[in-house]
Amino acid sequence: MDTMTLWNITPWGFAALAAATLLVGFSKTAVSGANTVSLAVFAAVLPARESVGVLLPLLIAGDVLAVLTYRRHAHWPTLWKLFPAVGAGVVLGTFFLMWADDGAVRISIGLTLLLMTGITLRRTRGADRQDDPDAVVTRAGRIKARSYGVLGGFTTMVANAGGPVMAMYLLSAGFRKFGFLGTSAFFFLIVNVAKVPFSVGLGLIDTRALLLDAALVLFVVPGALLGRWAIDRIDQRLFDRLVIAATVLGALQLLLR
Repeated sequence: MDTMTLWNITPWGFAALAAATLLVGFSKTAVSGANTVSLAVFAAVLPARESVGVLLPLLIAGDVLAVLTYRRHAHWPTLWKLFPAVGAGVVLGTFFLMWADDGAVRISIGLTLLLMTGITLRRTRGADRQDDPDAVVTRAGRIKARSYGVLGGFTTMVANAGGPVMAMYLLSAGFRKFGFLGTSAFFFLIVNVAKVPFSVGLGLIDTRALLLDAALVLFVVPGALLGRWAIDRIDQRLFDRLVIAATVLGALQLLLR
């Protein structure tokens, strides 16, 4: 079956989807949060609701490549702190998708991302980064982890936009770039796989979505390879700035889309 005809996609539209898929791979192995651009492209070429379901399997493919690349750098204590709260956020997001207006969802997520970016910049300005995220474990730190976890689960379920939320949390927790990438790789692989039954139940993933994914998934690989090549050439300060810039860009796209 001709996938482009099935979705009424023009050749230029397919090229845009392919470029956005390549960016998914790049974001998973280099600059987390950059795939918010992919969200906007998919929503522009495809119906907005259906685009969430099409993008999820491609994100999982990128997560697998990121785990294979950075598996030795994951910080599991941080992941175990986040998962219960993330699960609650995914459930909330599922119920929210049953009735929420798309515009209200995008605006609320975009404003939240901008707020958290400002908070993170204020906290990290002039502060030395910690090499060990376990160096300080406080009640405030646990509350922050739970808050980000719920919001990350909610945003990733509603709009596949959990990347910027987790990026702000990991930066504020003092992760350096390889620990950041390894921890986020496992986080999103587990969370995105867990989202699949919810997405199928909501009708976001169906045969049409999987056929289009089959046509696009190979574009994830060169993006991931490009990201792995680039990360060794990006110093820590530039990495932080790129992550924050990608988060702000993603927030603005959600607000203006």
